[in-house]
Amino acid sequence: MKHEDIWRALDALAAESGMSASGLARRAGLDATTFNPSKRRMPDGRARWPSTESLAKALEAAGASLETFALLVAGGQAIESRGPRRRIPLIGMAQAGADGYFGDAGYPAGAGWDEVSIPEVGDPHAYALEISGDSMEPVFRDGDMVVVSPAAPIRRGDRVIVRTTRGEAMAKQLVRRSARRIELRSLNPEHPDYSFDLSEVAWMHRIVWASQ
Repeated sequence: MKHEDIWRALDALAAESGMSASGLARRAGLDATTFNPSKRRMPDGRARWPSTESLAKALEAAGASLETFALLVAGGQAIESRGPRRRIPLIGMAQAGADGYFGDAGYPAGAGWDEVSIPEVGDPHAYALEISGDSMEPVFRDGDMVVVSPAAPIRRGDRVIVRTTRGEAMAKQLVRRSARRIELRSLNPEHPDYSFDLSEVAWMHRIVWASQ
């Protein structure tokens, strides 16, 4: 087994599970940077290998066997078919409120996006957000990934990603939308609910899939 093959297989394992490498590390109870590309080489350029402990925890978190991982190392695909999949842009939830990641229409833009493999959703502008922190529990946990479709119709009760004109991005449940305002319920009951004038909302997109 080659160093490059091991790390490529870990990336593939994360993608097959609907997560980034950092998301897989967090789900496995490891430091979020454990599988980052910057950790794959020593400062002097020598190869750094994942430990057997971190690999075992990653396999458990992904629900995969050692045989499946060996197949990925060899350049194959996961044994279980999960239906048609495609790669879409991925950023962290905390980045979604920053400038440079979305165009005026609310579609992914710029060069700062990663990619992740997900089930086909049918929207060419679909994108993924990786959840961080506990502000969205118990619905979404740290390390979960949600797929968002700008084209999906939104109805009352849907879970949505909202970005305000002030640059705030949040995952909420739509309670009510009128001609002038929207009312949002926080997913974590310990966090406040929100109400905005429509003029304060840059865009609102529906969450159509999650990696839980």
